[in-house]
Amino acid sequence: MTTLKSKLQADLNAAIKGRDELRSSTLRLTLAAIQKEEVAGKEKRELSEDEVQKVISKEAKKRREAADAFAQGGRAESAEREKAEGVILAEYLPKQLSDDELRQIVAQAVEEARAAGAEGPRAMGQVMKIVNPKVAGLAEGGRVAAVVKQLLAG
Repeated sequence: MTTLKSKLQADLNAAIKGRDELRSSTLRLTLAAIQKEEVAGKEKRELSEDEVQKVISKEAKKRREAADAFAQGGRAESAEREKAEGVILAEYLPKQLSDDELRQIVAQAVEEARAAGAEGPRAMGQVMKIVNPKVAGLAEGGRVAAVVKQLLAG
């Protein structure tokens, strides 16, 4: 069992013992998503640490999107629960890059792409190819794309 998965399991046990309903239900759903990913495909396999992290980040993204949808629908209580679940999942993910750090990485990539002859908005794909490996797991794709567009336009 991977260390992140075993940490989730241990934290779930602690949450159940401590009668923390929000944390235990969030961790249960996350472990179920990990287990589902393990049995997907032709044969069962053990997920690597990176794959477990991807599943957790996917679950966290679902929570953010659901919180936004609930907030727009006028269901503040449900939105708050989704946000709280997102905060719990964020504890198991690496620290996200700040806006300044992300802007700096993207600026370097834009310069690299310009040096290779790419200009304007059409350079977006080339810049994203340079940036994505550097920020994998540290920044959400939508955030990265927004910064790339902004720097290419300006």
